[in-house]
Amino acid sequence: MAQKLTGKTVAVLATDGFEQVELTEPVKALKDAGATVHVVAPKTGQIQGWNHHDKGETVPVDAALDSTDPGRYDALVLPGGVINPDALRLEPKAIAFVRSFVQSGKPIAAICHGPWTLIDAGGVSGRRMTSWPSLKADLGNAGAMWADEPVVTDRGLVTSRKPDDLPAFVKKMIEEFAEGTHNRHAAE
Repeated sequence: MAQKLTGKTVAVLATDGFEQVELTEPVKALKDAGATVHVVAPKTGQIQGWNHHDKGETVPVDAALDSTDPGRYDALVLPGGVINPDALRLEPKAIAFVRSFVQSGKPIAAICHGPWTLIDAGGVSGRRMTSWPSLKADLGNAGAMWADEPVVTDRGLVTSRKPDDLPAFVKKMIEEFAEGTHNRHAAE
């Protein structure tokens, strides 16, 4: 893959319970594209991944949420897994971290259940997006227009439904992150 993201630093916000491939595959693609990638979490050490219903591998945390400035990052990735975004929604610092990307117009990529966190951060109203099907009503109630498509892009927000969509998700994520800041509120 071309080094489209050289000089960019990307945060991957996650905690215990992330879907393994929804974190590891985007991280690998981002690094292959030349980005510096930091796994940011509410705790230090490692976070526990899952392969659907079974425990997966742990991933080292690069930066603790308490001591990380979202301003140092050019883009944000929100992996899914049911446990991960549900837990992040209860962390005020995680919501503030995500909200800073929403308000600054920096690109965000969220897959599967990852868009749940965007609801609490005020990042879905008026946006066209997708997710794991069980989030359709939650996103709609928060003002999003939900579509059942492998990948949906709306003004720098890239969303996908599930691990099977990772190839399309990763490709579009790299494109959007290479472009940089977007006017996220232009159509609102």
